[in-house]
Amino acid sequence: MPTIARLQYCMILMFFQDHNPPHFHVRGLDRREVWVRISDLTVIKGEMDRRALTEALEWAKDNQDFLQETWDDFQN
Repeated sequence: MPTIARLQYCMILMFFQDHNPPHFHVRGLDRREVWVRISDLTVIKGEMDRRALTEALEWAKDNQDFLQETWDDFQN
């Protein structure tokens, strides 16, 4: 699972040829993880520290097009 970004409190990851809907994984320093749908940045699975999730969602909002393009590349 490639790391897309390393932030202060978490990492943004994405699997090659993962299942739909298009999403990314956020892994916190405590190893807890959530899955976030790219289209609307909604958490679809998991729980994690609010500070890490807030950081990840702020990053994702600024990089949503990049996340979708990366997802599309990983599916081919």
